[in-house]
Amino acid sequence: MNAVQALGRGFDVNFDTKLLYCKGVTGSRIVEIDDEHGRDIYLDNQTVLPNVSRDIKNSSEPFDRHSSGVCNFHEMVEYFNKKADIPGGFPLGSFNSAFSFTGSMTTDAAMTTDAAMTKALAMDGFYIPVAKFQLTKTPSSLQENVKQAVPTSWEPSTLASFIESFGTHAITSVTIGGKDVIYVKQHHTSPLSTKDIKSYVQGIGNQRFSDKESLTSSGQIKLKDKASSNFSFIFFHPSDFTVIFRKRGGDDLEQNHTRWAKTVWPSPDVIEMTFYPITAMLDGVAGKEHVVRAIGLYLEYKPPIEELRYFLEFQIPRIWAPVQDKIPGHQRKEPICPSLQFSMMGQKLYVSQEQISVGRKPVTGLRLQLEGIKKSRLSIHLQHLASLPKILLPHWDTHVAIGAPKWLGPEEQDRDGDLSGIYIVTGSQLGVLDFGSRNVLYMKLLYSKLPSCTIRRSLWDHTPNEKSKKAIATMGITNSGDSGMTTQETFQTSWQNSSICLR
Repeated sequence: MNAVQALGRGFDVNFDTKLLYCKGVTGSRIVEIDDEHGRDIYLDNQTVLPNVSRDIKNSSEPFDRHSSGVCNFHEMVEYFNKKADIPGGFPLGSFNSAFSFTGSMTTDAAMTTDAAMTKALAMDGFYIPVAKFQLTKTPSSLQENVKQAVPTSWEPSTLASFIESFGTHAITSVTIGGKDVIYVKQHHTSPLSTKDIKSYVQGIGNQRFSDKESLTSSGQIKLKDKASSNFSFIFFHPSDFTVIFRKRGGDDLEQNHTRWAKTVWPSPDVIEMTFYPITAMLDGVAGKEHVVRAIGLYLEYKPPIEELRYFLEFQIPRIWAPVQDKIPGHQRKEPICPSLQFSMMGQKLYVSQEQISVGRKPVTGLRLQLEGIKKSRLSIHLQHLASLPKILLPHWDTHVAIGAPKWLGPEEQDRDGDLSGIYIVTGSQLGVLDFGSRNVLYMKLLYSKLPSCTIRRSLWDHTPNEKSKKAIATMGITNSGDSGMTTQETFQTSWQNSSICLR
């Protein structure tokens, strides 16, 4: 009955597909289901489920072995999403759990944490579905209490509470039974071909799902441990890949596949779920756009749910400084600048020493840009939040005394030993040091004090890559632009958000 009662409940798909992650108490659905007209449902093993809503049906699925083939990281993400009936390119909690990924989708500087370390993924499993329960029609309406919880403005604390209370999706089907699955992660340094990986996965699958003693119970091993395993019939270098065996349903301690399969009927577990997005049921609800944006950001960046409020506080439009002149044909007067020359006869690159300061607005990125008629002057531009997050207003509003900002250059340190706050970058300046035979480009940063705060964590672990940003865009999320600034050559880097602890 737990599987039946889970239908229509809220669920956070950043978590693994387990009933314990359903939102609310048992039976508290977020979508409207007719519970007044029920009937008994009979399962194949003669089990009777009494008084089940007529909006819920059950079906039988065949026992089968499924293989994904060999996929790259993003193809496997899409494979899992398709099985869960969820569009988009963000990794689900079930995907991260299956392959023991951290969920750290990307870091701007180094592509992705999980994806960058992965050359290919494959899975081969045997599925024993006992029953599949699903809603007879696509949910169309949310319960009134869910609609009333939608904030009409961008309120990070309320939005975080909404997601924590109701999740990101509604459960539309639950399949119970058992599954015995092999997951393979090929490491990015592995020279093995797709054919090699496919052959290996088929080999260990054929042995595991036969009547022979299975290779191992649930858990994971690396190939460096293969000398002590039962699948030493193929040799691969220890750094090539990791093999993970997982069971769900039945007796997890039973290693033999055939004997394990006989234990599934008495002890089934959830082996699959499908979902429908909450945001698709908010038509006509004031504040829908804020929930759409918050859920999209949460699914992509995956901050811990307990930190979601603070994460959303910093999701403010970003702009670039200085603002480029928008008058057609207008050019700033060429200033007198120091220069760099990379060869004796080469063209000089002039360096603008203009100090760029953004006031009490945290800097989130910088870029070096070539300016001037000849594109021969190097200048720095700063990306910053367009406004101050509300959470910082009591500590950093214009009426709060914070002292004079401090310019620090290379290898300079603040020796004041001030422990009454932290410092945030609010400005930057390029310069050139003359060492006689050569000139050296350097950069100074302007630091402004944020009193009564400490640094809890230096950076967020999750930043979307370009493919993932497109997935967010399909959910109605818009990213702030760069104030229309265009040049022939632009170099950009992003500074990731810091988690700030307010005292």
